[in-house]
Amino acid sequence: MNHSPRIFSVVGSSVLVAALGVGVTACGSSGHPLSAQPYDAASQITFKGPSGKKKADPDKPLEITSEDGDGRITDVTATDAMGRYVAGELSADGRRWHTTTPLAANAAYTVRVSTEDEDGAPGRKVLTFETGKPTKEKDLKVTFGPQKGKYGVGQPITAVLNKPVKDPDARTVVERALKVDSQPAAEGGSWYWVDDKTLHYRPEKYWPAHATVTARSNLKGIKVTDSLWGGESKPLTITTGDRIEAVTDASSHEMTVYRNGEAINSIPVTTGKPGFETRNGIKVVLGKEYYVRMRGTSIGISEGSSDSYDLPVYYATRVTWSGEYVHAAPWSTGSQGSENVSHGCTGMSTDNAAWFFDTVREGDIVKVVNSNGEDMDPFGNGFGDWNVSWKKWQAGSSLTNPKKPAPVLRARLSPEV
Repeated sequence: MNHSPRIFSVVGSSVLVAALGVGVTACGSSGHPLSAQPYDAASQITFKGPSGKKKADPDKPLEITSEDGDGRITDVTATDAMGRYVAGELSADGRRWHTTTPLAANAAYTVRVSTEDEDGAPGRKVLTFETGKPTKEKDLKVTFGPQKGKYGVGQPITAVLNKPVKDPDARTVVERALKVDSQPAAEGGSWYWVDDKTLHYRPEKYWPAHATVTARSNLKGIKVTDSLWGGESKPLTITTGDRIEAVTDASSHEMTVYRNGEAINSIPVTTGKPGFETRNGIKVVLGKEYYVRMRGTSIGISEGSSDSYDLPVYYATRVTWSGEYVHAAPWSTGSQGSENVSHGCTGMSTDNAAWFFDTVREGDIVKVVNSNGEDMDPFGNGFGDWNVSWKKWQAGSSLTNPKKPAPVLRARLSPEV
């Protein structure tokens, strides 16, 4: 049996640069090395890293390497103070283990290293360290939307980052830390990266009626990239009301309003005339304005032309940022229910518009079918999120995109075989 010590080094962050002498355990009575108790290498350990109050640098990964070809690492586990595991990988030859997910800043960790020499004699060592605190200039903060309040079942949750995140792996870190819960539970649910700074969250179908939806970030202290760390973010809680859906059939010139699946009103309407057709698809109520002055110049119509207009409009329920509303149109009552004469809005009588205005709230669903207009944009002109199929929506997530599966976090690691 070889009695020379086996040397391993543990490095991480500026964490611990240590020499671990695994050493050889005396064989047991059977003479077989595996019958021996694990050797405690405490007398062989020398710390060259931070000491006293000095904290480790969480900007660097934790790494453990073997410096002797005869010995190998058999297992490593790293946990934080809450007992949560840090994912890592151990090479097939047992020479190197390193973390594969970021360490949190300002946190305490415990690392348990198991080793063996060429005779199979086991060694074991437990190490502890603390990480430092990231600078405020590197904080990645999240602002959730909408504002706290009561909404319709079609209201998406939004997350706006204060700094762009482009790298796919960094997006995975961010998305893993953004949590949305619904009580009662919604069917499915996933984030979608609209751009480098904006994410939207929705269930596969609409939110349940009378639900409480909470969004929060667990990013604080988590490394996103080498120069970006998660910062403090305020959580958001909203509630939903009844499931209100307004479905307008542009070909039959009629809107049917449903509450929790039951039709509660049928309203004669007019929608966009040729050249100004109303957009098809699902929209979400963005807001309500009792009075709006509408001008044709706002949508590119030349002043003084045959299509020019400048009108006071009441009971205006907005469904796109570009100016599509459901509103009172007393000037077109003769066409409502029979033809489409508007410049893209859905017009109805003043009494019906007042009823609609009082019935719906932000987040309620307004759907248009059988129009010759373009399809509602998924993003950028309101909330067209529900026009994206669930399969395509999931492809917009860094966690569920089938082209780039999210990394699997393993609690314990063993040599590959």
